[in-house]
Amino acid sequence: MTTHPADSALEQARILMQALPHMQRYDDAIVVVKYGGHAMGDDEVARDFSRDMVLLEQSGVNPVVVHGGGPQIGAMLKRLGVESRFADGLRITDGETMGIVEMVLAGAINKQIVGYINAVGGRAIGLTGKDGRMVTAKKLERPDGVDLGYVGEPDKVDTTVLDQVLGRELIPVLAPVAQGPGGASFNVNADTFAGAIAGALGAKRLLFLTDVPGVLDKEKKLIEELKVSDIPGLIADGTITGGMIPKVETCMYAIERGVEGVVILDGKLPHAVLVELLTDHGAGTLITR
Repeated sequence: MTTHPADSALEQARILMQALPHMQRYDDAIVVVKYGGHAMGDDEVARDFSRDMVLLEQSGVNPVVVHGGGPQIGAMLKRLGVESRFADGLRITDGETMGIVEMVLAGAINKQIVGYINAVGGRAIGLTGKDGRMVTAKKLERPDGVDLGYVGEPDKVDTTVLDQVLGRELIPVLAPVAQGPGGASFNVNADTFAGAIAGALGAKRLLFLTDVPGVLDKEKKLIEELKVSDIPGLIADGTITGGMIPKVETCMYAIERGVEGVVILDGKLPHAVLVELLTDHGAGTLITR
């Protein structure tokens, strides 16, 4: 039995009508999306992601993209014969390494994402935390005294530049490079950077696109919703472990700064952002106060 074109059109109309209440909920709201993980290296996923951002902007949402670039930085350092050294997952960043980090994050990756969004009809603008003193960093001090070099954490966020951009059909794409004392560049963890930006903007949602479906319980099933107060117990009993611990701590940090809800979801899921924001189904784990 063949499907009549009119039936297909009606189905599309029904899907759009289901999205309407969600579009109304996010009308004029700010949604910060941390884009990273292996999803960034896949051409088709990058195009899908770009279409999602343009569709959000066209439907009245104000998306802000923050990206990382750990694997790409590692690859460039290797190509240039610079050794990568880490302490608990954080890259030890001397002056030479910082120059390469800034080149890869603020140059290659940032402009690649801008290009993808522009290619599907959007108007993206690539910025770093240094532009307009958007993010001022202080040196990240470790309790064990290990010197990470030019690795910083957000100290102050000034939203002046973003206030000028948002609501003008422009999609800001932010590289997590910030200005430190004396004008030096500092590398900031992209998750932390996204949390600081989302908090300063009073974002309705902060979405972390990761390589996992979200926070899983001990049976490896997705936990769809969590309160901030649930998290310490889940860390203590071993449900939340490893690399998910700093992720949920960043979620807590963002909510403390005024973000309404934070979602950890799988960036490799096609149109994950649209599924989360504009359908009844949702995707990933929603963390709220």
